Amino acid sequence: MKRALALIMAAVLAPLAVPAAAAAAPAGNSVITWNLNAQTAIWDVARENPWVQSRSFAMVQGAVYDAVNAIAGKPYQPFIAAPRTTGRESTDAAVAAASYRVLTALYPAQSDRLKAQYDGYLAGIPDGRAERGGVTVGEQTAAAMLASRAGDGAFGVEEFPVGTAPGQWRPTPPTFANSGAWSADLKAFVLPRNDIFRTAGPPALTSAAYTRDLNEIKAIGGATSTLRTADQTDAARWWHDRKLGQWEINRQLAETQRLSVLQSARLLAMVNVAASDANTACFNEKRHWGFWRPVTAVQLADTDGNPDTTADPSWMPLLITPGSPDYTSGHACATGSNMTILRLFFGRDDIAFHATSEATGTTRYYTSFSGALEELINARVWGGIHFRSADTAGAVVGAKTSVYLYLNEFRRR
Repeated sequence: MKRALALIMAAVLAPLAVPAAAAAAPAGNSVITWNLNAQTAIWDVARENPWVQSRSFAMVQGAVYDAVNAIAGKPYQPFIAAPRTTGRESTDAAVAAASYRVLTALYPAQSDRLKAQYDGYLAGIPDGRAERGGVTVGEQTAAAMLASRAGDGAFGVEEFPVGTAPGQWRPTPPTFANSGAWSADLKAFVLPRNDIFRTAGPPALTSAAYTRDLNEIKAIGGATSTLRTADQTDAARWWHDRKLGQWEINRQLAETQRLSVLQSARLLAMVNVAASDANTACFNEKRHWGFWRPVTAVQLADTDGNPDTTADPSWMPLLITPGSPDYTSGHACATGSNMTILRLFFGRDDIAFHATSEATGTTRYYTSFSGALEELINARVWGGIHFRSADTAGAVVGAKTSVYLYLNEFRRR
């Protein structure tokens, strides 16, 4: 895994990485404020699933970026829209309007709450031409974003194909869920094709690689495993929290690295758009390969034709298995994408950060982006829900997605 990611990073970091322009962080960075407001709508109220969350955040942050970039004079490539501006519009009003309009369109049931939040925020901005102009710019970029995503395939066919042969995916206990398949066909934000990073697929059931994968997860990923340490158990549960620590990490880095409002908007747009496309590419892999999850594989190992694996019909993983095929790991795709964009954006790997999980109540600390990604890959194995090959391949798909975005979007003009 380390070698695969190192090769990707070596190919892009040296010639391309440009440290983000730092500036004194303004009091109450509006981009950070409205990203937190978006999190409230997307997760705290709507409780969206991961494959829905990523699209929603990308839409909000893409519209915010276009608004801020336009008022700043378009120093970077516009993403969807480039409204005409004088540069005297209120950036804070534009950020609020762009966020509010996208969120209201996505969550009409929250319209009253969002309107009160929006009005309260605008009340803190002096009335006048600057505020009105900012609102107009934000509404324009929001409208352009919403128009670009109309009919994008979201919320289409929900279920993955189910198989019964060895190696084929089928819903898993205890929930037996089957959901999110439409993400495989979702119109990507930047990738030209959803299968552009098609992998070679999971290892053959009789291969040495599969034998290692199954025996590893059977030993350390089980609910009653005695090999897994307390810290590994915490890591597995911490990374499984659907209130993603990544959101806190993104905002924290914008603050600790003292990013301007423009650079904050650019960072959050890049990381969320890349994560959404990585998720789409990943789910396309899931549907294409339709590979069984570890809980099925361990319980039915006597059917896999591999003399070096042994069935345990009572084996269950530490974590509840999500309702989608194993290969590739969605969380590894997203985290591989996130950590790669952060590394490219800042031009370095060794930046410290931390985040707290609401589900576990614990805080985990990292000294590098690559270190966090490595722990995530391990954590999905420790949790018993993904084979290591699915995590490794997913991380590479995510990294490649972010490199593609970095080379083609949000670049300085």
